Amino acid sequence: MAQSKNEIISYLENATVFLLGIMLLLFPLVITTATTDPFILPKQVLLVGVALLSLIFFGIKIIASGHVVIRRTPFDLPVIIFAAVALVSSFFAVNKADSIISVVPLLLVVLLFFIIVNNSREKNSVLFMAISLIGGAALLAIIGILTFLKVYILPFEFTRVQAFSTTGSILDQALYLFISLPLALYFVWPLFSHFVKRSKDETPLADQASEHHEHARRQKITVNEIAFGVGFILIFVGFILSVFELFTFSKQSGGFLILPFETGFQTAFAAISQDAGRVVLGLLFGSGFGTFATDFTRFKQIAFNQSQDLWLLTFFRSSSFILELLATTGVAGLLSFLFILFKIIRKRTILTITLLGILASFVLPFSFVIIALFFIVLAIASAMQGLKNNAVSEGYFDIELQIVALRQGLISFDNPSREKNAILSIISFIIIALIAGTIGFFSVKYLVSDVVFQQSLVAASQNNGTLTYIKQANAIQVFPYRDAYYRIFSQTNFALANSLASQQPQGQTPNQETQQTILTLIQQSINAGRSAATYSPQTALNWQNLASIYRSLIGFGQNADSFAILSNQQAIVLDPNNPTEYINLGGIYYQLGQWDNAIRQFQIAASLKPDYANAYYNLGHALEQKGSLADALSQYQIVQRLVANDKVNLDRINQEIAALEKRLQTGAAPTEATTSTESVQQGLNINAPESQLPPQNPPVKIPPPTEDATKSSKTK
Repeated sequence: MAQSKNEIISYLENATVFLLGIMLLLFPLVITTATTDPFILPKQVLLVGVALLSLIFFGIKIIASGHVVIRRTPFDLPVIIFAAVALVSSFFAVNKADSIISVVPLLLVVLLFFIIVNNSREKNSVLFMAISLIGGAALLAIIGILTFLKVYILPFEFTRVQAFSTTGSILDQALYLFISLPLALYFVWPLFSHFVKRSKDETPLADQASEHHEHARRQKITVNEIAFGVGFILIFVGFILSVFELFTFSKQSGGFLILPFETGFQTAFAAISQDAGRVVLGLLFGSGFGTFATDFTRFKQIAFNQSQDLWLLTFFRSSSFILELLATTGVAGLLSFLFILFKIIRKRTILTITLLGILASFVLPFSFVIIALFFIVLAIASAMQGLKNNAVSEGYFDIELQIVALRQGLISFDNPSREKNAILSIISFIIIALIAGTIGFFSVKYLVSDVVFQQSLVAASQNNGTLTYIKQANAIQVFPYRDAYYRIFSQTNFALANSLASQQPQGQTPNQETQQTILTLIQQSINAGRSAATYSPQTALNWQNLASIYRSLIGFGQNADSFAILSNQQAIVLDPNNPTEYINLGGIYYQLGQWDNAIRQFQIAASLKPDYANAYYNLGHALEQKGSLADALSQYQIVQRLVANDKVNLDRINQEIAALEKRLQTGAAPTEATTSTESVQQGLNINAPESQLPPQNPPVKIPPPTEDATKSSKTK
């Protein structure tokens, strides 16, 4: 019976190590077109799946062995505190759903740290996982080298570009290879032993075998060292090539593109000190792990608009991982991570292996892939340290959890009976099963919904509106917590309603069934847009989307004009230094013929970005419609100077200036301005809705953006 249990335990341990090795090998490589994110989500699925399966194996091993044994390391407490702070920050986040979705993979990364440490008690296990990680990095380097040489070996069409990387960006590829280098160098260092004196206990792979076994061992390690050497060379070459690409490719083509440090620094400190209504929570726990994009839009400075290449972009990561932690997890999150680094610095070998990752965290942004790699390398380094002869004195040892009884007010540490051990084993297994089951259940729902939603996007690209609608509705039903689903679903509903309305012959009223279908789609569009804003109320894009929907319903829906203005104003609150928000609001007033209000918004846009030609162009048209022709001409002349190097827009503004000068001379009546539904960033365009439903008399009653909006609209 005992032998059978030992065989089960041995099988589970070997299976866990094998799974971990396969995961480490494939982690930087796995991509798929089946999900909305072909790069990060597949890696998260792989990591979460292996972590949960390994956790279940650990629970079964507890039942089989009858006791709970855990490997302790000096990093246990700092890592647990870091994970706890990130989780707390998510629960206190305003965009709670977004933050929790982001923090769960981080928690699984932390779990993976403990799984690696607890399954690396033997040198072969450590060696296998190190080989797997370095092998994965080497394969990543090979793909990067071949792609740079325009040798495309992957079957997906989107991979056939020179800047492609399976990590999602060249920066992440460079970071992955950079952080992997010290681990590869550690194992390849014996090749240079004739330059460096090394004692036997400097490597966790040394033992006290006989001379014959020592000779055999050295032969084996030499083969491993050669393998590590090849891996090191590939990783190093891949890293150098990645850095070359970063600084030679344009930013639009995958070159080096991060948030400027000045903006990242200002955003981080503003996020923890200027978050109205939650100053204390913001200071301690930030905006919530994974929500930097909302911090960026809310707290970026006006000076950011002066950057011609960056001002239109929304950054989802800060200038560095440290600054992002400060913004999203507050002072508590930053200190907890610094606690981990402090512990690392005190361990020479581990510091050597993780040094590049530590340095990178202060100067570069980390994606999920790089965060996971950092903790994986830390886990492998800890496992290596735990194999040394002085491991116990360094804080690496096994502990057995026991049930502690209280007797006469004192804690009793009597040897536990088999019954107590069995009870503890069962309790531990139940807890593990509940954790794994809960996370696994929601992870599967998340994955299924993402795959279905990706199918809807494929259907949309094929102009199959019905299938797009069905797939998106199904995706939301499976996992109803992602604001992007609702936002896109609202656009799908409105597009279908607009398509039905535009198919009706001009002057002919659609039949009752078609009218009801249009109304239902519009109601669903608004409700989906509201749901997006409910799940992520601090995301400006959700309010922009609502404003766009209501604006397209002006004349069709009751109070649509007021609701459009209210929604756009909320978008401005969440993105106050973005000139396009004010142009959008000014465009609504322009559409309503409220020239003074439109002029005011266009002036704000121009003040936020004085070199923004389209702000002056819209301002000029609003002034022209108001009748202030001389002022309008002044604005057009500013546009003329700003677009001097753009022939298409220069010709256009020259024609309008000539027409306006003629009007000033003859006193001719103003002509109706031509509007365009193109994005304001593409050239000189009067801001207008992308589509407009035909007016209804009387207007159809539509839901407001918020419940309070109805009262606000009635008081206007």
